[in-house]
Amino acid sequence: MALALGVTWNVDRRLRAFVGMLLAALVLTAVGPVLAQGLARAGGAPEPVIVRSTPGSTTAAEHAVRDLGGQVGREIGIINGFAATVPADGVATLRSLPGITEVTPNGRVRLLDAGSYDPSADANSLYNTTVSTGAQAYWKKGYTGAGVDVALIDSGVSPVEGLSTSGKVLNGPDLSFDSQSPSLQYLDGYGHGTHLAGIIAGRDTAAVQGQYAGDSSDFIGMAPDARIVNVKVADNQGATDVSQVVAGIDWVVQHKNDSGLNIRVLNLSFGTNSTQSYVLDPLAYAAEVAWKSGIVVVASVGNDGSTSTGVADPADDPYVLAVGAADTNGQSSPSNFSVASFSSWGTSRNPDMVAPGVHIASLRDPGSAIDQAYGAGAGVGVRFFRGSGTSQAAAVISGAVALAVQQHPTWTPDEIKQLLVSTSLNLRAPAKASTEGRGVVNLNHALGTGVGSFKQNFPASNGTGSLEAARGSLHVTSPSGMTLTGEQDIFGSAFNSAAMAAAEASGQSWSGGTWNGQSWSGQSWSGQSWSGQSWSGQSWSGQSWSGQSWSGQSWSGQSWSGQSWSGQSWSGQSWSGEGWDCGDWS
Repeated sequence: MALALGVTWNVDRRLRAFVGMLLAALVLTAVGPVLAQGLARAGGAPEPVIVRSTPGSTTAAEHAVRDLGGQVGREIGIINGFAATVPADGVATLRSLPGITEVTPNGRVRLLDAGSYDPSADANSLYNTTVSTGAQAYWKKGYTGAGVDVALIDSGVSPVEGLSTSGKVLNGPDLSFDSQSPSLQYLDGYGHGTHLAGIIAGRDTAAVQGQYAGDSSDFIGMAPDARIVNVKVADNQGATDVSQVVAGIDWVVQHKNDSGLNIRVLNLSFGTNSTQSYVLDPLAYAAEVAWKSGIVVVASVGNDGSTSTGVADPADDPYVLAVGAADTNGQSSPSNFSVASFSSWGTSRNPDMVAPGVHIASLRDPGSAIDQAYGAGAGVGVRFFRGSGTSQAAAVISGAVALAVQQHPTWTPDEIKQLLVSTSLNLRAPAKASTEGRGVVNLNHALGTGVGSFKQNFPASNGTGSLEAARGSLHVTSPSGMTLTGEQDIFGSAFNSAAMAAAEASGQSWSGGTWNGQSWSGQSWSGQSWSGQSWSGQSWSGQSWSGQSWSGQSWSGQSWSGQSWSGQSWSGQSWSGEGWDCGDWS
């Protein structure tokens, strides 16, 4: 059945391509002479419209709009159309032209069907999150994250609407257990990474650049023009090992400026309960190396609340930006926010700041493990999903950092951190430094604030400690019950922390597709020359956000169908349930 479907799709695709070529030829023949003669410029007030054209005639349609005295806006590839403004007297003329199938008013609509969800009335929508944090104040000044790349080391990113715009998501390596299955590579079978990517830099295709502020009709994340670099380390059940995370961080450091990239932000929405000092810890060291290489590392503090023994690793490294979660309490003003009950408390190291992280409505990943497990209670309409955790709070701050970096491109990570921390707003009592740090993010204040030269001076990590200690109690296991422990990576290769730290310090831990003496390239990433590939348009079957389960056997719950790099199919339950700092999907 799968083979038959595949053949049908290929034949259909070729047939549609052939028909499209014929239509394009006919359209160019019919429309070309009209445009060559020039259309009379129309009069009347400009009307916002959506123009749909036949395949191959989009360029001609855009010329027609301009000839009539109109302006062409954002392309809407999914309907073979584009937004435009056209003088009122020219709309009828535009509709009559060969190759143009439809010209309709570009009216304001709600995000979801039947008006079931009004983002402007939800204190935890991304719309109100961007208002309360001050992100929209940045947008009004022209700072939208453009030119800034945010590396997301997580469970992958799926191209749902809001992340499907061409060039929005670039794939780094897939270092997850899923990478051996072509149908799973890069995609988010778990659902965590997609939710965070939407918060950081989501943007609906119809959102108009330069008009983001005040737009509650489209889904728009904190830094809508930033790009996401997808570094997948967790499989479709959320399982991963610290060795995979460290390898991912190292890759980001060594490739931060490759192929036109400008990775200035790294989001780490996970943590372990390691009790090892950050000065020795290999995970903390990798994050610190990234920081000192010019990348602002944003790390979640964990979701253990008042029972925590400190913030999670690697947020416990004082150089990185450690983020806790704030609860809006259903209010729009930050003066009414409080620290979320689940947000981990600091002991020797406090959170630096907090950000909204309770019931945040971001992008749903249809058919993912989280969607299947919690969709009935956490789903918001068709497209959205609520999540609570310091994971979400960290994503908010990563977006805020992207805005600040665009405003201050020459500032160091220390200076960007100082800007955001020093302009934070203290929360209402009984919040205290051990839970809120300096308070909740306040970009309204940060926008006009300077910090001058600033440098952090903490004892530096040396990374020579134990990989096993860095795992804390979080381990991956095989179906037979074998647990990955000790000073070895997922391949069973010995991990020499001192040697690895030296290689990381010199930017040589990755050599082509090899890390720690083993090839991690699999079938998903050659490791030799990474070109920053964006979504090809074939990642999904076309069922991507229809509300149906994804096609094929992508999310079947089978990790590698009995195959693995190391001879063990590490699936792990302990990490997937605790390591990702999302306290609740509801």
